[in-house]
Amino acid sequence: MELLLTLLVTLLPFTYLLYLLYKLLDQWRSQCCYIMHYECFKPADDRKLSTEFSGNIIMRNKNLGLQEFKFLLRAVVNSGIGEETYGPRNIIAGTEDYPCISDGLSEMDEFFFTTLDNLFAKTKVSPQDIDILVVNVSMLAAVPSLSSRIINHYKMREDIKAFNLTGMGCSASLISVDLVRNVFKSYKNAYAIVLTSESIAPNWYTGNDKSMILSNCLFRSGGCSMLLTNKNALKHRAKFSLKCLVRTHLGSDDEAYGCCSQQEDDKGRLGFFLGKTLPKAASRAFIQNVRDIAPKILPIGELIRYVALSGIMGVINKYYPSGIEKKVSLNFKKGFDHLCLHPGGAAVIDGIRNSLDMAESDVEPSRMTLHRFGNTSASSLWYVLGYMQAKKRLKKGDRVLMLSFGAGFKCNSCLWEVTTDLEDANVWEDCIAKYPPPTLENPYMEKFGWLNNETQETFNLEKAKACGM
Repeated sequence: MELLLTLLVTLLPFTYLLYLLYKLLDQWRSQCCYIMHYECFKPADDRKLSTEFSGNIIMRNKNLGLQEFKFLLRAVVNSGIGEETYGPRNIIAGTEDYPCISDGLSEMDEFFFTTLDNLFAKTKVSPQDIDILVVNVSMLAAVPSLSSRIINHYKMREDIKAFNLTGMGCSASLISVDLVRNVFKSYKNAYAIVLTSESIAPNWYTGNDKSMILSNCLFRSGGCSMLLTNKNALKHRAKFSLKCLVRTHLGSDDEAYGCCSQQEDDKGRLGFFLGKTLPKAASRAFIQNVRDIAPKILPIGELIRYVALSGIMGVINKYYPSGIEKKVSLNFKKGFDHLCLHPGGAAVIDGIRNSLDMAESDVEPSRMTLHRFGNTSASSLWYVLGYMQAKKRLKKGDRVLMLSFGAGFKCNSCLWEVTTDLEDANVWEDCIAKYPPPTLENPYMEKFGWLNNETQETFNLEKAKACGM
């Protein structure tokens, strides 16, 4: 008996150590985050905004004059947007002057139920299997919430953990993913649905403030639904595995906080304001975010090289101040294989490309997404990812860096690892063969370029109507 007690006392610490190791391993396994499938929304063809139709929309706005027409022409020509983007149905119907909440709700319903029906059918997962639901639509707050609307439609379980995010802007997708990742830490073997979109219908600007009318040229209808899980047993069926996620928020800075916002103009007309300080705020947020994510994604060899060269150049510049300064920079391409950049506009794409010293081929998916679908706000990233997938560029083991910006001001990024070869053409199926096209020039200048030769004395609305506006 004494020998048995001695043996138990001896083995107890070892057994406890094994238990702790098991708990750590189990906790690590439950903190994984996989994307099983994502479904981008493709609106019906009768919602396309062609050059001619866009001209008609502009003509309907009685608050615009020649100077606003010229401004819009420059903005659209330089936007990088093509002729096959989509708008909400109230804009197509010409009722944008008096939007109502039903316009926004019907716009969301069309996206919600089309993509979710496809998502459930393709994954063979039932709506009753969903444990977590996150909906982000920045500029539409309804009661009951949009998440409740989905729960009611699909008769989801009473114990579902539902979240409804608003006001997060174009960076909301990664905020939602981060929320799911953190909830996964408390719930093992769970399924989560994330829906990301923007409500354009109630927020189409009908005034003449140039800082607000610009958003009409950039933002288009779209959305994405995705199914995520932390079930380790399903990793062989997953498409992506989340490796890291970094969020940067400059909301404490007044200039960054106010650079873009939903607001009314001096006549009380609702719209989305884009300020002149936006590029500065975006640059600051981007630099801070890159500093934070670089150590997480770059190989140790690249970090050592950067630190060593920076130290050497510092010594050289100290003792030879008149010498030629050589800039030392990190090679970010060593940290990922594909760049999934938010297509916020041609200037955004060009700026990030130059900052990270990327090739044109690296930003091709973002540029093509902007041309085909426009800026669909927080869902844009997934159209970019879909382009890479449709081009059969995503192979098992590849790393995809996602980078997005949003009001507040925020810059969010994350790194995904591709877990299987992906070749599904998804939302790009009917047009991927045409991309990239020989030119991204849109026909707006060809059709409306005559406006630049007009003066207040020579311009009249009847002439504009005769030319297709």
